[in-house]
Amino acid sequence: MRRLLLLLVLCLFASPLFAADPCPLLRNQKNAPDVATRIAAWACEANQNWYAPFIDADGKVNGVSIYEAEASALANSVEAWQQVAIYWNDSGLLPQAYGRPGASECAYANTSRYPSPSCRAFVIDTPWSAAFVSWVMRRAGVPGFNGSPSHVNYVRDAYRNPTQSAYQISDPRASKPAPGDLLCYVRVSSRVYGFGDLATLLSSANGEGLNMHCDIVVGTRAGNLAYLVGGNVAQAVTLRMLRLAPNGYFSDLPMRTMSDLPCAPDIPAGCNANRQDWSVLLKLRPAAQLATLPPPYVPPPSQVLPRASAQQCCVNCVVGSGIPRCPAGGAPAPVQTPDPDPGKQVPSAPAQQCCVNCTVGSGIARCPVNAPASQTP
Repeated sequence: MRRLLLLLVLCLFASPLFAADPCPLLRNQKNAPDVATRIAAWACEANQNWYAPFIDADGKVNGVSIYEAEASALANSVEAWQQVAIYWNDSGLLPQAYGRPGASECAYANTSRYPSPSCRAFVIDTPWSAAFVSWVMRRAGVPGFNGSPSHVNYVRDAYRNPTQSAYQISDPRASKPAPGDLLCYVRVSSRVYGFGDLATLLSSANGEGLNMHCDIVVGTRAGNLAYLVGGNVAQAVTLRMLRLAPNGYFSDLPMRTMSDLPCAPDIPAGCNANRQDWSVLLKLRPAAQLATLPPPYVPPPSQVLPRASAQQCCVNCVVGSGIPRCPAGGAPAPVQTPDPDPGKQVPSAPAQQCCVNCTVGSGIARCPVNAPASQTP
């Protein structure tokens, strides 16, 4: 009977209804020859490093264990706040954020041996999802992609300069997603844009900004699910699942409306993290077209210094150093001094002296009664 039950369970999980997460296998293909696979691989590795949090097809957030500004280590041994700072640094976008408090401190995040309160505040206060997408594109070596701290800028690039951009703009309800694509929604609570109104805004001459968010498509299975990875989703790098129809198009893509029920304990039906103002699908151009674009600069990844091994504390503390203050009555950790040169003669301390007829202020101790006095000059 047990064997029969085990066989039934295996059959269920082998069916299309239980498609496997593509990221554990994709993360090892960061050097693949095709651009789409490299994009998916870098996004997937990031999700795996954050211990694979995900949003299921019903819009429920699961598995978030570490948040953006924590000093807890991710699976790659980098602390969470440092990893977000690396997205900013290695994407080349941090200088564009220097006007924000704490941004300049993040420039030294990978060489800091202690958590930086200022950089961690910057990580919390500054949306970093576009920096994450830009980091993935740079690491994957995508030609024709102009990174930006604002999603709308590279969406606008695809709309206005289709021959120079790595992406082509399309309606998400009328296009099939594929690995390497970007699915984006508008983050404006006062109205709903959709594809048509977003296109109108992108065509305007003033180049106005717009709050948006984009996820990277990393895998698809027609009739089952599309898998996407986004940064700053639930304060982590999170995998999202969206249903696909048998023809490979999105199946009833959860679209936000102005009449949606609020998310509340008494209205659980209103809680769906997948219900968004999905407005555009950026389709990655074919490999032959990408090859005609100028190759991007791919910098080496940041190397993070290990943390100080021994706990230290300070008395005269510097604000922002990350070193804890010593408790009352405590003392700083001892400073390690180098061992003396073994070939060098180190003079021994002189023998203890004492005096009988002592001179005040000489510093020589008075001899006890009946003890012999040392000869003193």
